[in-house]
Amino acid sequence: MKKTIDVVSVRNHIFRQRVELDGFEDLFVDVPVAYGGEGSAPDPHDYFDLSLGACKAITSMMYAKRKKWPLEGVSVKVHRDDSEERHGIYRLDVEMTFHGVEDPEQRARLEEISHKCPIHRLMTSSTVEVSTRTSVEA
Repeated sequence: MKKTIDVVSVRNHIFRQRVELDGFEDLFVDVPVAYGGEGSAPDPHDYFDLSLGACKAITSMMYAKRKKWPLEGVSVKVHRDDSEERHGIYRLDVEMTFHGVEDPEQRARLEEISHKCPIHRLMTSSTVEVSTRTSVEA
């Protein structure tokens, strides 16, 4: 499936970007004040990290629903350690709480299933190819 995401600089802002994606137009990206931005929106790393947490939650919920387990919801905390990013190491520690599931074996299985979410697999076992080109203004 091919998808296009449009990212356009917002006028009168330093680095703020407006993102259009499948009809969602209220998405913004910015840079933290410490890096010269305004800190008015999540930064690109935040979106990278949150996509993992959201995908793990959704995958676990889908599995529990299929199994008819008593999962009422999922809370996910993603802790980032980017202190060695410049050396090629970017650490994400994910803490998941499965609300309504008392059985330790079911909780363990939900955690295991979360490792199979598409974003986790993309981040850990895929080759991502990026091609960039310049276009001319219309």
